[in-house]
Amino acid sequence: MPDSKSPVRLEATVSLREITRETVNSILNLRVTEAQEQFVASNAVSIAQAHFSEEAWFRAIYADETPVGFLMLSDQPDTGEYFLWRFMVDAQYQGSGYGRRALELLIEHVKTRPNAKELFLSHVPGPGSPQDFYRKLGFKHTGEQAGEELVMKLILQ
Repeated sequence: MPDSKSPVRLEATVSLREITRETVNSILNLRVTEAQEQFVASNAVSIAQAHFSEEAWFRAIYADETPVGFLMLSDQPDTGEYFLWRFMVDAQYQGSGYGRRALELLIEHVKTRPNAKELFLSHVPGPGSPQDFYRKLGFKHTGEQAGEELVMKLILQ
């Protein structure tokens, strides 16, 4: 099993993979920077919540054979509601393009789902917030809030 902190190539192939008994510990060991911890729940909390939620679709983000992140989608095909519930890239791998490629893969996945017209997400505002990252991918603020978080959406073409 690859070490979760092993070096990876910038041109690595990014993929979204199911988390298995063999890979779960490497996903649990991934961490954002200390300053980002206020913006996203731990992978342990996310995976636990996913196992008790019928609409959760979650995957590990890999660069080649190295786990570099995690994402979770609220997948509700009956209503056509798709919401990026969690997204994180390990601090060591941020800025390498892996997160952007992972979200592009997620967007492509959502486009294949029934009734998919929009993909939503929310983020905690403030310094260090991921809002600029999401804007670069085409997400726009809706003017709505989910608790303390600002809601953004991407129109799927």
